[in-house]
Amino acid sequence: MSSGSDIEALRRIGWRDGDSAARVARVVAQHRAGYEVHDGHAVIAAQPDGRFLKRRIDPAERPAVGDFVVLDEAEPPTIERILPRRSTLTRAAAGERYARQIIATNIDYVLVLTGLDGDFNPRRIERYLLLIEGSGAQPVVLLTKADRTEDVEAKCAALRERLPDTTPVHAINARDPATIEQLSGYLRPGDTVVLVGSSGAGKSTLTNTLLGESRMATGAVRASDSRGRHTTTHRALLPLPGGACLIDTPGMRELKLTGEESLDLFADIEELALRCRFADCAHETEPGCAVQAAIASGELDAERWRNYVKLKAEREEQAATLEARLKQQGRAKTPGRRSGQRGRGRDDV
Repeated sequence: MSSGSDIEALRRIGWRDGDSAARVARVVAQHRAGYEVHDGHAVIAAQPDGRFLKRRIDPAERPAVGDFVVLDEAEPPTIERILPRRSTLTRAAAGERYARQIIATNIDYVLVLTGLDGDFNPRRIERYLLLIEGSGAQPVVLLTKADRTEDVEAKCAALRERLPDTTPVHAINARDPATIEQLSGYLRPGDTVVLVGSSGAGKSTLTNTLLGESRMATGAVRASDSRGRHTTTHRALLPLPGGACLIDTPGMRELKLTGEESLDLFADIEELALRCRFADCAHETEPGCAVQAAIASGELDAERWRNYVKLKAEREEQAATLEARLKQQGRAKTPGRRSGQRGRGRDDV
């Protein structure tokens, strides 16, 4: 049973609900041999209940980093059930077989890290934002290595023009302790942030700065494309000195859409397409095409339009795969319009 003092301890690692009669803890790491959970006082090892180990279970129904779970009273304890998630960041798992993979749960902000060096890729940032769109969390774009780049303001301005006004964009030096104050609005006591981005983007460096100690290994990047090796090998939730919680993740080489994305990120383009003379306009050479007219006038960036077309096609492919899978399981629904929480794609396109 969680006493009042236990609940107050849990609040320090992101608990938002009231008192609980159960033994509650938060998943902070997952390993092949089991889980690590935090009860607000200390990290303890825990094993999943047998039903979570069944081969046919949807991976999204297993405990994930960020989850609040109910434990039994045994030592070491068993995870009996997962408490309702207030937000879930998900991608489609790599490989040919369709499966959803949870990146993190119960998060408030998703910090998307991209280097201002050769790693800088607005198309990949848009792919991240699509995945975040329906997660229930707020995206924040962090452009790292600002101390090594000359045209920082120009890149920031161009990216802000391309992204929705509701998506903050910050240029940072991940090694500079002043970054903590710069990001303080996202690191309030009880808040949880998750870091995502390519290997070499500076996630581990930023984690060390926020922790105030060199706890996470960092690595060099290749000169050819500014990519690095994975220095973070598994997702881990870390309490920060200021009271927030941070989830660090391994670099993602492949970012596949789930088929449930709403494409709200490109609402302006979809609105523009409604102005075409013909309802079945392919937006290529048809007369009266509002999209091509906007590209010609400079109102719509041609590269952003091509990325929208690519992502929409991938979303529809994944949606069809998801629908077929759900029908096979006898619980078909219409994918592609997930509300409240948000085929195939790579993070380097």
